[in-house]
Amino acid sequence: ERARSTGLYRQLRPCVLGREPLPAPAEHYDAVTVVGALGEGQVPSAAVPELLRVTKPGGFLCLTTRSNPSNLRYKAELEAALEGLERQGAWQKVLAQEVERWERATSEEESTQGTGYISGVVYVYRKCPVPRLEEG
Repeated sequence: ERARSTGLYRQLRPCVLGREPLPAPAEHYDAVTVVGALGEGQVPSAAVPELLRVTKPGGFLCLTTRSNPSNLRYKAELEAALEGLERQGAWQKVLAQEVERWERATSEEESTQGTGYISGVVYVYRKCPVPRLEEG
């Protein structure tokens, strides 16, 4: 209700990513962004194909994850999923950019080299157009 009360959203449809399909038809969005949700104990990396499903051919997906020690296993799983979709020809990587001071660390163990911050990564992919069938 709080999100709805802001008036920022034309439509607000709750969904638990990874547990159920997104409440949107295939190839619906020009761009899909997931920031701050792809991490250990949050949205599973297995949800990435569903994000791709709702993106229009030629559309963009912007995803982020943290690079702190407690998220490294998840980050490796996520990157394997991203690379697998690229090998299948589903999308092309536009950018994978490490960001040193992504967010403040909540503990010294999570801090990147004692900076007091956690590093993170921004991934941008472009969904490949559907190949056209040749007439013949």
